[in-house]
This record gives sequence, structure tokens and C-alpha cells, in this order.
Amino acid sequence: MINEAADQNARLVVVQIDTPGGLDSSMREITQAILASPVPVAVYVTPAGARAASAGLFILLAGHIAAMSPSTNTGAAHPVGLGGDVDETAANKAVNDAAATIRTLAEQHNRNAAWAEQAVRESVSITEKEALELNVIDLVATSLEDLLRQLDGQTVETTAGSLSLQVSDAPRHSVSMNFAEQFLHVLSDPNIAYILLSIGSIGILAELYNPGALFPGITGAIALILAFFSLGNLPTNWAGVALVGLAAVLLVAELNTDGTGVLGAGAVVAFVLGGLILFRPFLPASPVLPDLHVDPRLIGATTVGIAGFVLLVVRQVVRSRKAPLLTGHEQFIGQIGRVHQDLRPNGRVRFQGQLWYARAHAGEEIAAGQDVRIVEVDGLTLVVEPVKPGTATNRAK
Repeated sequence: MINEAADQNARLVVVQIDTPGGLDSSMREITQAILASPVPVAVYVTPAGARAASAGLFILLAGHIAAMSPSTNTGAAHPVGLGGDVDETAANKAVNDAAATIRTLAEQHNRNAAWAEQAVRESVSITEKEALELNVIDLVATSLEDLLRQLDGQTVETTAGSLSLQVSDAPRHSVSMNFAEQFLHVLSDPNIAYILLSIGSIGILAELYNPGALFPGITGAIALILAFFSLGNLPTNWAGVALVGLAAVLLVAELNTDGTGVLGAGAVVAFVLGGLILFRPFLPASPVLPDLHVDPRLIGATTVGIAGFVLLVVRQVVRSRKAPLLTGHEQFIGQIGRVHQDLRPNGRVRFQGQLWYARAHAGEEIAAGQDVRIVEVDGLTLVVEPVKPGTATNRAK
């Protein structure tokens, strides 16, 4: 966008942001583009209620003009993911690198570098009024029109030298994310990544368990590809990914056992642990990333769903154990068919999609089209009796 503005001889680029942070590589790419731009760039935190946290603070301070809307805030740029058994030297390197970077950005435009460093080292945040008083930003604007009105006539320093802003009557051109960018932005959500990873793992394993089903395999493959794209843009702990995958394996394995529920319980535990540590890296994360995690409510809902499925499987297995074991033609007793050829008393009955020789139990005649119940199997002949009108049937034609 900034390069296009330079090619079109734009007078000003306004970058409107509302972000909790982002990737270190993306932040540095944006700040470098702003600092190298011959066109003045105004970074504007908007609308009301918006924030420029972590990476957002770095981008805000990189702008030739730093502005905020009323009821917005900025700050909280301390490196995250530095707890646990992380090496102290590595953690200090991450903090010091972020502090040096943000001091440079603030000093570039004569802003409060001391507070900017404090935002990194102590994770402090301030409102737009405090930011203006502390010389962290240049102005507070209630709207884009108000921002342009206040900037009109001001002089800023860019790589092209000193420029006087004449923007009150400048033509406007708005650039928003296209559909593809919006779609990829949605995918870079920890909760979406968790859902896609879960669906993908179960879908692939379901296809392996039941080859030829196609739908679960195709769905699982697409979900996994999207999940890996999402995970590639987030500070992923691959031990969490492995746990989610293990949970899917245990869940499918439960379907192939005697229904003790042990594997299913393991799947539930693995899903919970995987979700909890999925974005908890062992090494220091990017200094400009927000504190990312899977929503506990989503983990809870997934856990309840899996636990309910496991209980259903175990219940069905236990019920099947208690039921009498019928083999061969014994399993036909009590089931319902329909007379295909009049029984006088012999004829034919349609049962389970096939025609069987049949004989009326009491020797009476039974007309075609009438439902009958199997009471005995004599070789390959079904012995049947008519089903009384109004009696519930369980037809297997």
C-alpha cells in the first residue's frame, strides 16, 4: 500500500489500526516500509475502544504522525511466553532486543523513548489522553476528517526531506483487505486453528478406519492444511499439536476395543492438555506478540462433546454384552417382513430386501401385502404369523 502511494504521488497515507499484536517479522516489515516511505504516513488508532498493543505500539511509533481516537489505548509490549523453564539469557535477549527497537522508533520522531522502553520492560499501557501528555503520540482526533484537518499545513520529515502537508482538499482513496486477506486473517485465530486441527485429525483417522468413505478424508485433509497454515502464523507449541493428534488416534482406537472407556478417557485428557499448551511455547516468543491461547470455553465444549461420545460408545458396548447373542437364522425371530405372494399356507415373503420361501404358522391364508412376524426358521423357509392391525412393527424388508 505504501509503495503504491509513492507511485501515485499521494500526499499522505493513513494507516488505521486496532490490534492486540502480531508476528515480529510482519511488524518489522511494516515499520521498515513506513520509515523508508517518501510519502508521510499517519498511524491512527481507531475507532473508539480500539488498541495498539504489542506490535501495534511499534507500528504507531514508527509513523511520521502518531494519532489516536478518544477512548483508545496503547502499550503492553512486554515479551510474552517467557515463563516456566525458559533460559534466563534467552528471555533477557528478547526483552532487550524489543526495548532497543522501540527506543529507536520513538527517537526517530522525537517521541518519549523512555516511556516506550517502559512499555516493553514493564508492560504498561496508557490511554490516548495520557499518550498525548507524555509525548508518545502527536495528536488525538475524533475522526479521519478531524485528523486531516489537524494535519493540514504541518511539516513532517521523510526520506524525501521536509514536506508540508496539504491534505484538507486531497482526493481520498480507501484500501481495505480483499476477500483472500480477510479469509487468511480469520484463519490466524487460535480458536479457529484448534477447531481445524481437531476436525482434520479426526477426519483423516475416520477415513483410515473406514476406507472409501471419502467425505471424512477430504474434509480432514482440507481442515489439516488450513490448520497448518494457521499454526504457521502463530507461536505454536508442537507438543500441543501432537497431543491433539494423539487424542484423535485414541478416540478412533476406542471404537475398535471392547468399550472399557480407558482409551476414550485418554483422548479426553489429551484434547484438554493439547488445547491448553497449544500456544504456550517453551522458548521465548516474539516480543511483539499478544498473549495467545485457545478460549477455555472452546476447550470445555470440545471436552464435553468428546466425553459424551465416549460414554455413548461405552454404553452401547455394555448394552450389547447384556443382550442375548443370536447367531445365524436365530436373529430373524421376531422381525417383520411383508407377504409378496399369497401364503396358502405356502408362498413367498420379502424380508431384508430378499424373497424367502415362507409358510403360515397356523396354516391359514395370508394375503399379499400384509405384514407378518417371523416366529420360526425351518431350514430356508420362514414360518410366519400375521401382524395384528395397530401393532408396532420393526420391518426389515
